[in-house]
Amino acid sequence: MKKFLKITIPVVVLIIIAVLVYSFFIKKGPSNGNTLVEIKKGVITKKALAVGQIEPRFKFQVKSKISGIVKSCAVEVGDIVKTGDLLFEIAPDPTPQDLIEVTRNLETATASYEKAHADYERAGSLFKQGITSESDLDKAKELFSVAESQMARAKETLELTMRGKVTSSKRNIENVIKAPAPGCILTRTVNTGDPVVPLTSYQAGTELATLADMTDIIFKGTVDEIDVGKLHTGMKAKIIMGALPNEFIEGTLSKISPQAKQKEGSTLFDVEIELVQKAGITLRAGYSSNAELIIDERKDVLVVPERLVTYEDNGKKSFVEIPEGSKNVPKKVEVKLGLSDGMNVEVLSGLKENDKVVERPPKEIK
Repeated sequence: MKKFLKITIPVVVLIIIAVLVYSFFIKKGPSNGNTLVEIKKGVITKKALAVGQIEPRFKFQVKSKISGIVKSCAVEVGDIVKTGDLLFEIAPDPTPQDLIEVTRNLETATASYEKAHADYERAGSLFKQGITSESDLDKAKELFSVAESQMARAKETLELTMRGKVTSSKRNIENVIKAPAPGCILTRTVNTGDPVVPLTSYQAGTELATLADMTDIIFKGTVDEIDVGKLHTGMKAKIIMGALPNEFIEGTLSKISPQAKQKEGSTLFDVEIELVQKAGITLRAGYSSNAELIIDERKDVLVVPERLVTYEDNGKKSFVEIPEGSKNVPKKVEVKLGLSDGMNVEVLSGLKENDKVVERPPKEIK
């Protein structure tokens, strides 16, 4: 029995080794490590990528036309306001120099008014006596009107400087900042007590808040110059947002900038995409997003991974390898290719569905 076991065990071990060697070498053939990829039908989509953000179409800043200090803030970020709603109240905070200047201007204007008024009355009296002409009377009247206007303006300036609003004029000038249009408060950059510089023709003024209509949202981004020539308005787009990686929304390309801009050494063109609102997705201003613009698409066509294709004659000829014989020896065959998406490529001829293509193992770098 022991002798039988001594003979049987080595024989069994040799048989197992032989089976493994056969499976590894004979079954795979001489192309050790090669795998076979079956040709199937699929979809090839060529895309251009736009990088940008979700933004409201219209966004505007709120600024004050008078200087001072923020007395009160009536809104918070995220509030929805209507046209004319109270946003801020500005309390005047004039400097001593401003007070001296407006006070002296009023005194000067008042003195000029009193003199012009006296001259006008004197001219009227002399005209009635026939001593002066009608033209002299008209001139005195004109000077009186100018002085009266200058005094009224000086009074309004003093009142505006002291109280922040004017009540003695037909114009409605006040220290209350109201919403110029309906929208959502995106940012509020001031708090109670903050100083405010007015918006004038020579300075930008302090930004108080930013408003936008969040019901009108679009995608704003840039496309590389390599792809812009392939784009046209009306193209369909798929927008993927970084904040919602498992969701996407659809859109339509609505605007392509005619002027390029340079950024970090690249030539880019601005684009805008109209979005189709999707139920259950809340869009927020500033979401970083990528838009895939479909340049061309082929459905139900034979596709092969582009990594399995080799090119010759400066890319004019393309080849793949197919297994031949029982040992699956790789054989090079020429194929005609169509549309490519960078990963897979359309096969126009040279292969048919369910054919197998050889994929060689990657070369080791020594």
